[in-house]
Amino acid sequence: MLKLNIIAEDKHSKARTGWFETDHGKVETPIFMPVGTQGTVKAVNQHYLEHEIKAQIVLSNTYHLYLRPGTDILENAGGLHKFMNWQKPILTDSGGYQVFSLADLRKLKPDGVEFSSHLDGSRHFFTPEKVINIQRSIGSDIMMVLDECTPYPCDYDYAKKSVQLTSDWAVKNKEAFENSNSFYDHKQFQFGIIQGSVYKDLRKKSVDDLLKLDFDSYAIGGLAVGEPAEIMYDIVDFTTDLMPENRPRYLMGVGKPENILEAIERGIDMFDCVMPTRNARNANLFTYSGTLSMRNAKYKDDFNPVDGNCDCYTCKNYTRAYIRHLFIASEILALELASIHNLTFYLKLVEEAREKIIKGNFFQWKNEIIKQISIKN
Repeated sequence: MLKLNIIAEDKHSKARTGWFETDHGKVETPIFMPVGTQGTVKAVNQHYLEHEIKAQIVLSNTYHLYLRPGTDILENAGGLHKFMNWQKPILTDSGGYQVFSLADLRKLKPDGVEFSSHLDGSRHFFTPEKVINIQRSIGSDIMMVLDECTPYPCDYDYAKKSVQLTSDWAVKNKEAFENSNSFYDHKQFQFGIIQGSVYKDLRKKSVDDLLKLDFDSYAIGGLAVGEPAEIMYDIVDFTTDLMPENRPRYLMGVGKPENILEAIERGIDMFDCVMPTRNARNANLFTYSGTLSMRNAKYKDDFNPVDGNCDCYTCKNYTRAYIRHLFIASEILALELASIHNLTFYLKLVEEAREKIIKGNFFQWKNEIIKQISIKN
């Protein structure tokens, strides 16, 4: 198993802070994982990612890396760590999210999912076993099982069948994992993914099925797909009670800063989301006084830093007026500076959450900080 070493727990919620260890380094939790789908976090080079943003672990995607550059290139390079020059931990999604996001390009079958490539239309069949083999080629530290991420809304009967399909695939994922070895000189861990849409009895069934397989740890999938935030929080709160306490709990694809803090309160340790970099590329910057739309004319002659409470590379060196100018002029540097800031904001937010849990005032701090960061400017 992947052990979570718990340092402190909040007295007023299920929030906890701790750490786990992979062969590529230690990860402190709660943690946010920048998304590097294709072996790169968009608009941010690896040096800034490590030394300025201080990311501890990144996420890449099995489906996309399989299509491009391909497993042969990754193996010849010595794995994704060497290929992208990133020597900290990497987690890879299985391609299961693409079962949801590329619904028009795939066909679900009992033994896997058939894709039409979004690049050239070529057909590919992903089985649980193939997904494990691809992730062996990638060499990620943590690999996810193949699952089906259901949409919202989703009727009960469909969700029930989907949970069973995910459970059946999980058995095959685990067998393939146990019957294969890492291609490179480091240990790989495997996480099961809990599904069940918004139905608590199906969430419990999914947990029960996966716990029998004793994965290294577990993730909650199938949320942040359109359901109201309060429903998401309720399902997270319900599900974390069923998950092992001594292993990291991962909530996939979440989310907004306030979503992350609310989920930490409910016992989640790991997060990923494209939001900080996607919003950055669209000139929306997260700050401790709310979100700034940097194309707004009011920043034309605003020579303050993006966020006076932030010490990131962008805030230390550039003004709101300059960042706005770069966006208006369609300069590529705008994307880099904005992405550096948003990712730093996310990493600092979870770092501060860790500190507050240790100090014993997380719950009060969370309620106060959410009011500040939710303001739209």
